Formats: sequence, C-alpha cells, structure tokens
Amino acid sequence: MSGGRAGRGGRAYVVFCHPTHDSFIGAALQRTLAGLERHGYEVRVSDLYAEGFRPELDLHDRRIHLVDHRSEPELRHELQGYIEHLRWCDTLILVYPTWWSGQPAMLKGWFDRVWAAGVAWELPEGHNRIRPLLRNIHTMVAVTSHGSSKLVNAMEGETGKRTMTRALRVACNVRCRTCWIAFYGIDRATPDARTRFLDRVEARMAKL
Repeated sequence: MSGGRAGRGGRAYVVFCHPTHDSFIGAALQRTLAGLERHGYEVRVSDLYAEGFRPELDLHDRRIHLVDHRSEPELRHELQGYIEHLRWCDTLILVYPTWWSGQPAMLKGWFDRVWAAGVAWELPEGHNRIRPLLRNIHTMVAVTSHGSSKLVNAMEGETGKRTMTRALRVACNVRCRTCWIAFYGIDRATPDARTRFLDRVEARMAKL
C-alpha cells in the first residue's frame, strides 16, 4: 500500500514486516506513520505479509543474480513496485521484529530479491568493488524489538544491525545516515516501558 502527502519532510518509504498489525510491531508502525505525517513527509508503505511477498530465491532469480552484474536484470514484474519505491525515496524505514538475532526471513528475502544487481548496485567492468545505485537514499532507519537485552545482543554480534549499517548502507548514498531504534528485553517489559518506546518512535521521526 502507499499513501501520504507531499511536504517539507521528504519522501519516506516504510517497509513493514510482521504477520499481523495487532502486535507491538504493528503499533510501532502506526506510531512511525503518525510521526512522519506530523512532520510533513510524503509516505509510501509496503506491507510484505499482507501483500504476499514471496521471499525465496528460485532458479530464475538466482540466474539473474549470476549472469551479468553489469546490466540491469530482467526482474519479475512483481518486484517492480518495490524497486520504484526504493528509487523514489530519500528515507528508508524498516519496521520489523528481531527473530533469531536478525531480520525475519520475509524481510531478508526482500533484500535478496529486490536489492539486486542493476537495482541496488552494479559491478562495472574491470572493477572489483560494487558501485551503489540507490544514491537517492540519504537516511536509513530500523524500528525493531528484541526479546533479549542489549548486552545479550552485543555478545551475539548484533547481526540485524550490522546487516543495515554494513551491508545495505553500501548500496545507498555515500553519506547515508543510519538510525537504530530498538526496544530490548520486550519479553519482560512493562506496559509503561512499551508505551515509552512507542512515544520515542513517533518523536524520533521528527529528527530524521
């Protein structure tokens, strides 16, 4: 789904990855959208579960990834909307729960299939380093929750955070800023703590 209105805030593309809206992450999505709207962003939203996004790479997709990194691949029609949103936005916001120390399989599959050669990056002939193609993205944000504490996540290596800050960021503008908004220890959190985090999410949208 997409929507919103143009304003002073910029163009934000929100990718939501959770099976239900009746969840804490669903509430975080609503507060994210409220904050963006209040601060004048034009917003587009992709709801991966609701849209039935297929995360797995099949043989066709894999061949596209392998054949030629120097030309734009013949990506399936079902991916074109996601690609257009990525090329349109200046701010990308990922809203999802952290499962097994990283992004849900649905979101990871979105990275695998949509952030492909010719879309997110290219490998020019004679070069051994990729060149970013999503230079329009100047800000990348993650809004997520963790069952474990910040300490446990640090000991595990913060896989999800590293995916955003060290992998996806490489395909964006060289000056792309990243913002990590995480609620740790949600399994034992009080209702007041959850509310404070949601307030923080909405307020943080004003500072992107």
